Amino acid sequence: MQSFEIDKSDLLRIETALAGDDAELERVLKEYHASEIALLFEKLPQEAKERIINILPTDIASEVISEMHEEQDPGELLIGLHPEKRSEIIEELDYDDATDIISQLDEDEQQEILEDLDQEDADSIRALLKYDEDTAGGLMNSEIIKVNINLDKKDALDEIIRQSEEMEEFYTIYVVDDADILQGILSVKSILKARPDAFVRDLVNTDFVYVKADLDQEDVAGLISQYNLTTIPVVDDDMKLLGRVTVDDIIDVMEQESTEDILKISGVSEDEELSGNWKEAVKSRLPWLVINLGTAYLAASVIRHFDSTVERLPAIAAYMTIIAGMGGNAATQALAVTVRRISLSDLSDKQAYNAVIKEFLVGMLNGAANGLIVFFVAMFYDASPKLGLVLFLAMTGNLIIAGLTGASIPLVLKRVGIDPAVASSIIITTFTDCAGFLLPLWFATKLL
Repeated sequence: MQSFEIDKSDLLRIETALAGDDAELERVLKEYHASEIALLFEKLPQEAKERIINILPTDIASEVISEMHEEQDPGELLIGLHPEKRSEIIEELDYDDATDIISQLDEDEQQEILEDLDQEDADSIRALLKYDEDTAGGLMNSEIIKVNINLDKKDALDEIIRQSEEMEEFYTIYVVDDADILQGILSVKSILKARPDAFVRDLVNTDFVYVKADLDQEDVAGLISQYNLTTIPVVDDDMKLLGRVTVDDIIDVMEQESTEDILKISGVSEDEELSGNWKEAVKSRLPWLVINLGTAYLAASVIRHFDSTVERLPAIAAYMTIIAGMGGNAATQALAVTVRRISLSDLSDKQAYNAVIKEFLVGMLNGAANGLIVFFVAMFYDASPKLGLVLFLAMTGNLIIAGLTGASIPLVLKRVGIDPAVASSIIITTFTDCAGFLLPLWFATKLL
């Protein structure tokens, strides 16, 4: 099955159906998956979204809302619905999805929605709203299947069947004691294959991975990836079972974290929505550009210091922009690799040292290779072997600096508690620009 992309024909079909009666609109909507309708919502006005949600069956409508991106304001769509329809949709959602959507609303709107739900659903969602959205507690779904460790096979199976009636799917059965303390995990296969007289205590796997509710979502994703898990239990400080985080939630986390890192490395605030308007974009980007302007003046001051060299050797001005640009590109490569390694795991001192040495060697070899190219260009185009030597040394030196700064600066920032993806690019650009101008001008002053 190919991935769905919005095109004009799909949008035109929906808009034409919206101009007709509900029966025609319902017929057209049946041809689209819930996730496809969520994508189409990006191009539709609020009134059209509300009409579509009201027409769709409750189970499909809930899936559409859960598939909407946060920046599409699914909470605002939900609050605009009739209370009865809204409550039906929320009851179809997993608790974690419902909590994510409701958390986007003002406190008054949250209370309005929760008051219309039955007590059990409202209490479960209120409990999840207490956790930071970027933690395991904020990700977890409190709907779980758990059995007491003292049950025999028959009673355990009866309990699993009873608890699973209102769950769409489950991967793991959790085993608890009388105080609801997590004792281990149990697979469906193991209990089905067990002897009729077996007890849960004989089948439970006590060697399992779990997370605390306050653990950062990126660390949760790392554990699920490291141990190839489909779900991971969430517990409190006393090991009391609170819920579970599933792999589908982790996929969303990885996409979110990757997007944030890309934006940060590019000097764009994570607060800027990808589909936001121009005012939000200016507000997000202008501060970083102003900082970059200041560092550009620092690089320009290097050139002013060597005015006499530039006047005596005008050709050097053209080459030093190439060297500075190559340094910036090389530093970005090293930075991207290092930030990615940091996001995947905390590097030990030895791993950090090896990462810096690796980028030093890469920078030296790439610098020498590119330095030879500019050496021969200068030798044949400018008929100046000495200028070629100056450019070779400057290119090699700047790419070494690029590799060292691209690897070491994010590691240093991480150690002092600063997000390396946010501040690294500005600092590194300053180094490579200044070195890209300083090295060719200094070597030219000394050797030519």
